[in-house]
Order: sequence, then C-alpha cells, then structure tokens
Amino acid sequence: MSCPPEMFRAPLAGRRATDNLPAACDAKAPTGVVRHRVGLVAGWGRLPIAVARSLKAAGCEVHCVGLRGHADPILGELCDSFVMCGVARLGQHIRYFQRRGIEQATLAGKVFKHRVLFGRWGWLALLPDWRTVRAFFPLFVQGRASRSDDALLSVVVNEYARAGITMAPATDFAPQLLARKGQLTRRGPSPSEWQDIEFGWTLAKEMGRLDIGQSVAVRGRAVLAVEAIEGTDACIRRAGELCAQGGFTVVKVAKPQQDMRFDVPTIGVGTIETLAAAGGKVLAIEAGKTIVLDADQTIALADRLGLAVVAVDSPVQIRV
Repeated sequence: MSCPPEMFRAPLAGRRATDNLPAACDAKAPTGVVRHRVGLVAGWGRLPIAVARSLKAAGCEVHCVGLRGHADPILGELCDSFVMCGVARLGQHIRYFQRRGIEQATLAGKVFKHRVLFGRWGWLALLPDWRTVRAFFPLFVQGRASRSDDALLSVVVNEYARAGITMAPATDFAPQLLARKGQLTRRGPSPSEWQDIEFGWTLAKEMGRLDIGQSVAVRGRAVLAVEAIEGTDACIRRAGELCAQGGFTVVKVAKPQQDMRFDVPTIGVGTIETLAAAGGKVLAIEAGKTIVLDADQTIALADRLGLAVVAVDSPVQIRV
C-alpha cells in the first residue's frame, strides 16, 4: 500500500496535520491495522531525517535504505527498518523494499556525484551489482546519454518503476519544508542587491536548463562563481575567495524542467554558515521549489548574522 498524496497537504488554519488522515495512516489506529508503507532511499544531509519524521508523524511505516558513506545512521532509530547499502547496489535496494511490500518510495538527500563517478577507479570501485550494471550500461559504456544529474537519477527512478515501485517527490511527504514566497529575514535586499538577484536569476535558470547546477554568486551584476559538480557550499566559498570585499549575492533556483522527485534545491543552517564565512550578504531562493531545512534555526541564524534571505518566484520583484 502507499500513502495517498492528499494526506500530506498543508493543513487548514486551526486544524492539526493529522486531522484528515485515514485510519490506516493514523498513528493512533487500532492494533492490527496495517499502516501505509513508504520506502525511503537516504543520501547525505538532514533532509532524509526530516522526511522520515514527517512520515512517522503521519503514522506511516518507513523502511529505509541508507546509502553507505552518505546516510546518517540515526535513521535506524527513526524508521521501522533500516539497512545501509552501497550506492551502486540498486538490485539490493529494490529487493529490500519488495520484501517489505513497498509500492511507493522517495529519494531524499544528496549523493556526492564526484565520489561516485570520479573516484580513483570510477564507478566500478563501488562494486555495482548486476542490476546497476545493466541499468547504467547505456550511459557508462555505450555513451548513449550524458551523465547529468537528471540523466543519472532518471535511470534510478525508471529502474524502480520496472520493479513496481513508484518514486514520489519527498516534498509530497513533507510539504512544510518548501519555502513560502516573501522576505524570510528581518533585513531585505537593498535596491542594488535586488539588481543582483534579478541578474543572477536568469543565469541560474539557464545553468539549470543545461543541468549544470542550481546556484550562482553575483556582485555588482558580475558573475563570481557558478555551481557545478562541487555543490552550493563549495561554490559560495569560491565566490568568497574571488571577492575580497564581500557583500555578494547567491541565487539558488530550481531547473526550468525540475523533476521534484530528485535534486530539489535545498538550503539549511550549513548554507547560512558558509555564506556568512565567505562574506556573502544575500541569499535568494525560489519560492515553492526550494527546501528549507530546520527553517526556524536557519532564519534565526541569518538574522543574527545580518544576512538577507528572500524566496521569490520570478526575477521581477517590487523593491522596498
């Protein structure tokens, strides 16, 4: 069985998130009722933990495959079952879920692409099982497609689908994590910083369309750094090294063709710490398509550090 998406919609004002749950998903359901089961493939970071907690709060059984070298072992305490597996053991992942009756699963957390593809012995160092080899053979051996994030993760999602397991967006199970439109911090961007946001937005969207990265760092409408395989934090640090005067703006957006099942833009406390340490002053994210982890702590930290964080849904905003 799978969790119907409507159970995770934001609750109406004055109502509890669990008010609309069917009995089978209610944590207080009578003993013996089979709860809905959801599989969780967990990568690095706090997102898998947040998704697991959201599912458990909704009364679902959560069965987790943690990717070795990425997933936090604390997931073993949060989920109904947990196993740590190699990243390239796709057949093992699928069998684990099938044995537990999983028909719906989700991907959450980062996979370090440079480790997977460009380690000393490449992807073969991950000791892939036969299912992984067969699935990725057209990309890695025959060269039929690129090794972009979308191409790689689409192979994973399609392989699960062939096994009868549907991958759903993690945000279907934790919609409260998505940023709401507006100024999130006490300080807002200055007029010149808004110009940098508008300039950076167009560039970041184009980088996303090309499936290169999600973030750009800008100062005075000049590009300092563009995110690629290294990730947002490394991009921000590089911008700081190139802009000794600081005061730069980081724009992080979803791809125009964003598949919300994977690689959704995500920020958190670590992003704010990195931005402040590098000398940045503004972070602009895409409303409704960016995950904000530990939102209260993240925004409180940004306020203490005097940063501006805004969530926008278009490059044209009314400047205050």
